[in-house]
Amino acid sequence: MLLFYHLLLKFSYFCSCFVMMNMLNLIFKRLTGLILRPRETWLALAELREDKQTFLTQFLYPLMGIIVLAAFLGVFFTTKDFDFEVALKVTIRTAIAVVGGFYLEAYLLNEARKGMFNQQKNLELCRFFVGYASALMFVMYIITSLLPDFFFLKIFVLFTVYMIWEGAVTYMRVNEEERMKFTVIASCIVILTPFVIEHALRMLMPGFRV
Repeated sequence: MLLFYHLLLKFSYFCSCFVMMNMLNLIFKRLTGLILRPRETWLALAELREDKQTFLTQFLYPLMGIIVLAAFLGVFFTTKDFDFEVALKVTIRTAIAVVGGFYLEAYLLNEARKGMFNQQKNLELCRFFVGYASALMFVMYIITSLLPDFFFLKIFVLFTVYMIWEGAVTYMRVNEEERMKFTVIASCIVILTPFVIEHALRMLMPGFRV
């Protein structure tokens, strides 16, 4: 009986590792596809139309978890005298900017979709789009947290504009005539919202200034 229990634990551990590796592989493929081949990847995602639960549990939430972990480890590995309080503040600030930014961006884009483009509101679709359009920004969060000396790489976040341009018609079904307008508005929302939230935290809550 004890041997059977031991084998069951081993099997469960193996299955957990297998599922985790598959999930990380999927996240990696999505990220590289959106960044390196945005047109083809948006087309594939438009045809796939995965369900909300899969998107959240197998892409967005794990990726956000990696970003938050990277923020904590970045303080741990890049400071001579590690300060847990500082690491916690940086981690919380990053979590609020990324998670809060995502939901606020989706809400703002959904409102713009109705008010500026005369399309029916679809918050779920906007969440999908914002999550995927933020792929490069998510990668930059991870890299610059672990390697703060490479902060200049943040300039590549501007490539997000091109990613949104490619997904505007293919994924969001925006009219070709309004593609440029949508790209400008969506890019401002996706790129600036996390930045505004993070700096608002610094201004309104001095305790987060580190």
